[in-house]
Amino acid sequence: MFKRKIESYLETYLNSDEERILCVDGARQVGKSFIIRALAKKYYTNYVEVNMIDDYAGDKLFADVKNKDEFYLQLSILHGDKLKERENTIVFLDEIQVYPHLLTMLKSLRYDNRFKYICSGSLLGVTLHKTTSIPMGSILEKEMYPMDFEEFLWACGVGNEFISYMKQCYETKASLTESMHNKILNLFKTYLYVGGLPDAIKAYVETKNVYNIREVQTLTHKYYREDAGKYDEDNRLVIQKMYDYIPSNIENKVKRIQFTKIENQPNARFKNYEHEFEYLISSGIALPVSAIAEPSFPLIQSSKKNLIKLYMNDVGLFTNILYSYNVNAILKDEVKVNLGAVYETVVTQELKAHGHNLYYYDRRKVGEVDYLIDDYSTLSVVPIEIKSGRDGYEFSALKKVIALQENRIQKGYVFSNDRVVKEENNIVYMPIYYIMFM
Repeated sequence: MFKRKIESYLETYLNSDEERILCVDGARQVGKSFIIRALAKKYYTNYVEVNMIDDYAGDKLFADVKNKDEFYLQLSILHGDKLKERENTIVFLDEIQVYPHLLTMLKSLRYDNRFKYICSGSLLGVTLHKTTSIPMGSILEKEMYPMDFEEFLWACGVGNEFISYMKQCYETKASLTESMHNKILNLFKTYLYVGGLPDAIKAYVETKNVYNIREVQTLTHKYYREDAGKYDEDNRLVIQKMYDYIPSNIENKVKRIQFTKIENQPNARFKNYEHEFEYLISSGIALPVSAIAEPSFPLIQSSKKNLIKLYMNDVGLFTNILYSYNVNAILKDEVKVNLGAVYETVVTQELKAHGHNLYYYDRRKVGEVDYLIDDYSTLSVVPIEIKSGRDGYEFSALKKVIALQENRIQKGYVFSNDRVVKEENNIVYMPIYYIMFM
């Protein structure tokens, strides 16, 4: 089992007296069921699991339950011998979004307090948005993402002692040695084609076979497209088209979504596709970066919902679409290949996994800044620029945004393949792999 950062959170919950029911949300294939199953079995003598997708495809025992008593009855048909006391019995309701009425019933199960419960769902965010009676106060929501770069390093055998040393270098603005830099940068480039899906990382660690890695990613991409049809039949084709549109759009010079191009409708606006955007984002298969009008804290105050960039949730899926089996395009910095969109995708994935809400800034007289995030410790904004191998290094927009005193920005960051850490004119230049500590 790969080490995941969410483990400590789950262990705290499983060993607590918390009565609210934990719902772990996230896209398919990010490892939700695996980690929940492993830890629940570790801490509870009586482990009960019901996969609602399997139930829906089979006996449909839970399809029409109307109250907690009917729920317990159906549960006892499957696992009556394991339903003991709350102290030693946990019930894992996997893919609970299949039956939205069960989400509403969680309130009754919470107050009845008969067993410890934990839930997960691949489209839980979508279902919660649609549920008319969300059990507020009865559930805890926790988002789970693909494995981030630090988790990838753990899987590759990089020890905590060295990662702690790297973090110290990041915090003190120190550079790694040439040999250390080359090793970690090579692993970072490997992560660009392997990505963070646990099964893809497993294929890499065990076989080092690109075909095995790409097979996992191709199948997962297929699942993501199919899910659009399962949970929103009326808008299935539009959602799939918008999802397919992400890779080519993010490769463009203008990366924000141009609504007129989705279905070639010259008068199309954000409101025409608001529901579809909600699906892609709430399902976890697309990550949003929203425009802001002013680079001032807190960023949400000037967020422009209708100006948005969308990135795929996993960089491995993205590079599979772009380069298929030819990973040398990534590893060897091919002259004719621009990796700018790939670097932006991995940074979006990384920062989102770290809990950041992501924004970008684009003004004609100033230029564009790739990312802005809130820094709650200083109540200020942190602008971030990402540069791949051969991109220019002018950063005029970043300099202008920092220079404006009314923005009260203390410093900005530039992440690239360069090894040396330096600070000039309130801009800190760092190697790309230090983004794992941001």
